[in-house]
Amino acid sequence: MPRRRTDHHAGELERFGVSMDEELLRAFDQQIAQAGYQNRSEAIRDLVRDYLVEQQAQHPDAPVVGTVTLMYDHHARLLEDRLTELQHEHHDVIRCSTHVHLDAHNCVEVVVLAGPAERVRHIADSLIAMRGVKHGKLVVTSAAAR
Repeated sequence: MPRRRTDHHAGELERFGVSMDEELLRAFDQQIAQAGYQNRSEAIRDLVRDYLVEQQAQHPDAPVVGTVTLMYDHHARLLEDRLTELQHEHHDVIRCSTHVHLDAHNCVEVVVLAGPAERVRHIADSLIAMRGVKHGKLVVTSAAAR
């Protein structure tokens, strides 16, 4: 029977055992030490939370928050105008954006979105697919994260 204890932040905690290949465990311990975890439990809790958030965010209607990071050449013809226009068209989902000039040619724009997962992904795909965008990436988390 698992042992239980109460934690003021998480409620009731339950202990359980995990069997793992020795080599896999050694690699895990090495990685979590480099990441700054104090113990395996903290790292495993974060892995489980990450998995649950990822699963929640897969549902089309799930409320999510996302960031789209775009790298582009600011000399790309009309790109900045198209980016701004698309952001205005979706003002109900796009919360804000930050524009950073990296050098004489390259810019990074970070766009924060919040809304239904399917709509956030669609808008992000539209931003990333714009002609002149060199690279783009969407990172999503569930707005109902635990």
